[in-house]
Amino acid sequence: MATLNVKSLPDDLHDKLKARAKREHRSVAQEVVSLLVAALDRPEALSIMDLQGLGAALWQDVDTAAHVEAERASWD
Repeated sequence: MATLNVKSLPDDLHDKLKARAKREHRSVAQEVVSLLVAALDRPEALSIMDLQGLGAALWQDVDTAAHVEAERASWD
């Protein structure tokens, strides 16, 4: 397992990290690992271009204008 040393960590950031670790019942090192895992293991966000055409098959046989009108009418 690798070791990570952080230099020049601002005191206020270290204080926040210690407080968060205490709230989570972890050591500072465990909290740093937890934060890094949460930040780095997120799935990559899709581009709007990746969404193009998504769900098109669901709307293939639907009159979209009539659908929108029906939805708007249901709001009243």
